[in-house]
Amino acid sequence: MTCRKHLRSHFSSSTFAHRPGVLLLVLAAALSLGGCKRSDNETLAAAEPAMAYGGSMGMKSARLEAAAPPAPAPVAATASDRAPDAPLQRFLAVRQDLNVEVPPEHLADAWGKVRDLCGTLQCELLSSTLQRETPQQPGSAMLEMRVAPADVDRLLGGLAGVARVVSQNTTSEDKTAEVIDVEARIRNRVEFRDSLRLMLRDTATKRTMADLLAIQRTLSDTQAELDAIATQRKVLEQQTSKQHVQIQFTPARVLVQGGRSYNPMMRALREAGSVLAESVGTLITFLAAVLPWLLLVGLPLAWLLRLLWRRRRIKAA
Repeated sequence: MTCRKHLRSHFSSSTFAHRPGVLLLVLAAALSLGGCKRSDNETLAAAEPAMAYGGSMGMKSARLEAAAPPAPAPVAATASDRAPDAPLQRFLAVRQDLNVEVPPEHLADAWGKVRDLCGTLQCELLSSTLQRETPQQPGSAMLEMRVAPADVDRLLGGLAGVARVVSQNTTSEDKTAEVIDVEARIRNRVEFRDSLRLMLRDTATKRTMADLLAIQRTLSDTQAELDAIATQRKVLEQQTSKQHVQIQFTPARVLVQGGRSYNPMMRALREAGSVLAESVGTLITFLAAVLPWLLLVGLPLAWLLRLLWRRRRIKAA
């Protein structure tokens, strides 16, 4: 197309300027036009293989992509495939020991209210003790519970409404290594038990009666060991899933009375009546124990001594 435009412009300008050489110009234009056509054909011929090669390569790539198997779906990570830097779950056995003071007359009521509150929460009552006040000793009470961590604050809040917390001691023991060890032992024993069961179900392999009895005995021992380990895991779960709370109730001691500080002499005067009553009671007990012996032994002995004394006087006279 470029050669044709060039020739047309050249032909038009030269023809009208020089009429005698028209024939020569026509021949030169024909030769130029033939050369341009050959160059265009060569260019198209060279371009066609390249286009055919590129098209064939694109189709081949498309066929390979279509024939390739689909990419596998991502697999969810399990506990064993956890990244090394992932946080490890901790198993902690938390214990709280509390000592509370209650007015002596409200000791039993406070103990009962906290025990009833435990029944409304995720709380397991392990033991409860109540000793009422007597003349010889003051009253006391104790509660031992396992409480879910979510309900510990509610329990302590209810306790603060009926008693005064004097001391609170919280301890924590890490049971993570023990839990991991027990779970690994359970997995190993389960796999071993299942393999033994498969051996018993296998009818293709010929085994003697002694072999079958040995497999059965091993299976029984493995199952017993697995039950013991499972029980140990349950105990660890109880220790780590709930907090052990022990509350000791003691009667409050009054150290200030009537706006005056504690005085041992005033306390002795207030207790003089009870001390005198105890002494009289001890004397009565002593007389009750000695009086029978005085009647049985003392009177005959006194009569004998008087008789001997009178005989001695008669001889002396």
